[in-house]
Amino acid sequence: MKASLFASAGILVLLAASPAQQAKKAESADNADQSRIVVDVQRVNLLFTVADKKGRFVTDLKREDFEVIENKKQQNILEFTAESNLPLRLAILIDTSNSIRERFRFEQEAAVEFINSLMRPEDKAVVVSFDTAAELVADLTSDTEALGKAIRNLRPGGGTALYDAMFFTSRDKLMQDQPRHKFRRAMVVISDGEDNQSRYTRDQALEMAQKADVVVYTISTNNLRNPTDGDKVLRYFSSETGGLAFFPFKAQDLAQSFENIANELRHQYNLLYRPEPLRTDGLWHAIDLRVKGRKDLVVRTRKGYYAPRM
Repeated sequence: MKASLFASAGILVLLAASPAQQAKKAESADNADQSRIVVDVQRVNLLFTVADKKGRFVTDLKREDFEVIENKKQQNILEFTAESNLPLRLAILIDTSNSIRERFRFEQEAAVEFINSLMRPEDKAVVVSFDTAAELVADLTSDTEALGKAIRNLRPGGGTALYDAMFFTSRDKLMQDQPRHKFRRAMVVISDGEDNQSRYTRDQALEMAQKADVVVYTISTNNLRNPTDGDKVLRYFSSETGGLAFFPFKAQDLAQSFENIANELRHQYNLLYRPEPLRTDGLWHAIDLRVKGRKDLVVRTRKGYYAPRM
């Protein structure tokens, strides 16, 4: 049975409460969000890939090959892992609005194949659909059969609440397992990127994904040669979180996009550092991660993090 993410986040309760109760509950919810976000506040985790100019993965680098710059100061790398095998927490967000109806069957089958080929027993995935509202159709589970069934049972229709789906999935599902640096978190969004129903904005959705340490991969369902505004939105989410955006022109090419994402998730580095100086100002802090003396290599990771407010 589908469970509305709005209901799971307590929004329906807030709508039925008095103004005073709403304020009190909102303050409590904000505090709860902060308590989730500040776990392991003294350490920043970066999941990233390194490729050459031709897009080929580079997987033989060591800790000493990298440097992390924050606030113009080089940081001390505490932990480093090449080709990380950390358990994966994966969210599949599928646009079920009317605008993607023509390619929907291909999307479903490609998504099911992606899950079956990627997931291991220690991995978990969640499936969320979104049209007029975001709907949880399969909660975090390692059961690939249940995930596949949930995807195949989806039917297109309605508007597009992309930003709400990203916001609630990041906050209510991908933040669950702690400590955060013990898990890899990725989100795959299959959509045309045209939001017309969300309560939250594009940047609020991005901020929540960044607070959850989520790498966002997007697959456009547009089949136009010229980029649309929706394509620009999808590229924005991926670029800001260290992921990639894919633009398959034919429905049959969707499977290749999923395979490319799976390959990337198998070729990642992971590092951990403690910010010096440690700041608890609640603000965004930019990060520059690079390979020392190697301008021929491209590092792709999130561009920063939100510090906790203490």
